[in-house]
Amino acid sequence: MASIDICICTFRRPFLAETLQSVARLSAGAHDIRVIIADNDQQPSARDLVEDWRGRLPFAVTYVHAPAANICIARNACLNHASADFVAFVDDDEVVAPGWIEALVGQAEAGQAAAVLGPVRAIYAPDAPRWMVEGDFHSTLPVYVDGQIRTGYTCNVLIRWSPPYSALRFDLALGQSGGEDTAFFYQLTALGGTIAYAPGARVEEPVPPDRASMAWLVRRRLRFGQTHGMLQTGPRARALAIVGAKLAYCGAMTALTTFSPVLRRRNWLRAMLHLGVAGGILGVRQAAHYGQPTQQRPPF
Repeated sequence: MASIDICICTFRRPFLAETLQSVARLSAGAHDIRVIIADNDQQPSARDLVEDWRGRLPFAVTYVHAPAANICIARNACLNHASADFVAFVDDDEVVAPGWIEALVGQAEAGQAAAVLGPVRAIYAPDAPRWMVEGDFHSTLPVYVDGQIRTGYTCNVLIRWSPPYSALRFDLALGQSGGEDTAFFYQLTALGGTIAYAPGARVEEPVPPDRASMAWLVRRRLRFGQTHGMLQTGPRARALAIVGAKLAYCGAMTALTTFSPVLRRRNWLRAMLHLGVAGGILGVRQAAHYGQPTQQRPPF
């Protein structure tokens, strides 16, 4: 039997109720589960919702007010309150499958991985662009490099919460710009931890209208790239030369796939990722996005 603290960070998102409803349906087996909810709003705006759900969940619930508007503050608050064998993170705009936690723990115990990632399947609205649905640009899966997963994400993950990993925390400097997940898991692998993948640990995430655009996807890829570039080590000139070659290749592939709505956009987004890497290497400052007012964006 393992103990697991399921961590959910929230910021003014009513969908948290849907997330908690899915957590209530979890098949936990013999595992000892607690739910930690960190409210990142300046005011404890999620407290009433959490209190309403406290009696409906079959697990103990800990509510933490962790202001304000910096996702790393909330994530670190969850880690500071964690005391289980494992911590799991899921976002407040997702729903988990009934067998989610068992699949994650099973994979962790089978291979002694320091962290286990699960897939996040995007759910598109009926009016989402056809190219977006066909290309499935919003779903999240681990990236393998030379057969290994070198970094991860917190929208669906289990982390072994024992030394040396239990000393890790998220970088507050990245808490509004993004990239804190990437940096955190690079630290984990630098400590010798391995990252595994549990395809059966499924999570679903509806894609809201403000994210259903090419403009949003471009900004996301640029941000990912900037984080990777910022974490690059070694000679800067060599790194820039490699990134430049990749950028040129992706640009050429974009031109060659002009008549394919999916491939053209996929290649362009890869180019934007490498452009972000170049910016990160050069020290370009990342724009703040977390905790900012939602803006209307033109469709692509």
